[in-house]
Amino acid sequence: MGGGETVGSLQVMWFKRDLRVTDHRPLLEASRHGPVLPLVVIEPELWRQPDASARQWAFCAESLIDLGQELACLGQPLVVRVGEVEEVLERARRRFGIGGLWSHEETGNGWTYARDRRVAAWARRHGITWRQCRQFGVIRRLPSRDGWARRWQELMGEPLSPPPPRLPCLEGVDPGTLPDAAALGLADDPCPGRQPGGRREGLALLESFLQHRGARYHLDLSSPLTATSGCSRLSAHLAWGTLSLRQVVHACRHRRQELGAGASGSTVGRTWQRALRGFQERLHWHCHFIQKLECQPDLEFRELHPLMAGLASSDPVRLEAWARGRTGLPFVDACMRSLRATGWLNFRMRAMLLSVACHHLNLPWRDAGLVLARLFVDYEPGIHWSQCQMQAGTTGINTVRIYNPIKQGEDHDPHGSFIGRWLPELAQLPPAQRHRPWTLEDAGPLLAGRGVGLDYPQPVVDPAAAAREARERIHTRRRQEGFSERADTIQQRHGSRRSGLRPGERRRRGSGDAATTDRQLKLDLG
Repeated sequence: MGGGETVGSLQVMWFKRDLRVTDHRPLLEASRHGPVLPLVVIEPELWRQPDASARQWAFCAESLIDLGQELACLGQPLVVRVGEVEEVLERARRRFGIGGLWSHEETGNGWTYARDRRVAAWARRHGITWRQCRQFGVIRRLPSRDGWARRWQELMGEPLSPPPPRLPCLEGVDPGTLPDAAALGLADDPCPGRQPGGRREGLALLESFLQHRGARYHLDLSSPLTATSGCSRLSAHLAWGTLSLRQVVHACRHRRQELGAGASGSTVGRTWQRALRGFQERLHWHCHFIQKLECQPDLEFRELHPLMAGLASSDPVRLEAWARGRTGLPFVDACMRSLRATGWLNFRMRAMLLSVACHHLNLPWRDAGLVLARLFVDYEPGIHWSQCQMQAGTTGINTVRIYNPIKQGEDHDPHGSFIGRWLPELAQLPPAQRHRPWTLEDAGPLLAGRGVGLDYPQPVVDPAAAAREARERIHTRRRQEGFSERADTIQQRHGSRRSGLRPGERRRRGSGDAATTDRQLKLDLG
């Protein structure tokens, strides 16, 4: 306990992106120090940031309703307030006095970073101890990446924190109500296929993945045809904290033990083991990427390697065509329209969308990243901005990968069924020709929309020529004097460390699974 914390007086539990009561250490600890005010502050200014959207708020609101029901069962309903956190806390201090402030650590966007600094200053002014607990395997004020992987394993191995046995009801406290999207100034954002929020939904997904859907995870995660059901689909629940990462890790380990005891020698058992091993690896990389933003918050705004700054130029027309799924590159457009309608896309296709935006269309990674951030219901700033820079080639330490959008479509949608679903204007083309409609001699009437819907545009760029130009732009920068030396410094600060893991937790070279260095890493949390 710090000097400003008073045992027995009111403890404020500030919920942010940790919308649960199970494996919630600050809630449990707060309940041991006195009566708890479980508080969520809906911040209109946060929801006005350019990476926020109504689809995210809808998921968050549903999760808050679930959280409120869980807290009410413990005895004290969730208290909802709208406004600036410091002002809400100050009103609580004046009315009740505050013995302690509790929350999880948050590695959020630049706005939340600045807000947390203001809250810390407010707490210091009033002699209130703000106790923050680790939410993921991310370490604050990390001096070195050495030993990070081992510490991650240790944290994930800790037992889950139970919910408090009970929370005394605070008399005379209005629980408040959740605002709707319009009240927060959020634009209309139709997303008919969005995943519903709430812990119960997350638990159901975890159960169905580990018992049924996940058997072919390693085989199904790359294609949008199979990833929708073959991936865990837990990413939004991890981003909003309806499930803790540790709970997912524990459940995955337990399932692997079950499989090992019962069917390890069978083909089915071996397939399951490989699938879940790959999934566990990606849970580790989840925190690896968030750690980058924790250690260097400005990577949301600035190129990790300074010599890669200004690589692309803004083009509102191209950006809009890409964002609306109207580039004339069918598989790219189908992926974008699917994302717009569902709020989710598998990682390989996310990477392809960014690659096309940053390389073929020569758009700034920040411009493209904001479009995607708003569309992703599972937007996690640490993962998102690290990946944007990684795919754009601005980190200086990753292998530059320029996806061929035509080949990606032919590989992962060989019969054009995904294109046919999301681009109805091309559905009447022969399946094998949906990837290159501009090459058909008789495509004119079809592409003019006669009987098949809206017009479909010609490609905004020649994919092959655009890729060559992008490679030359990047390699010209990489040949500059001092580039390699600065890249080595970045690698030392942010690169992967595998030392300290037990032999069974390391990847064997040539196993076909995720690589162990940042230079080749691919991530999919599904």
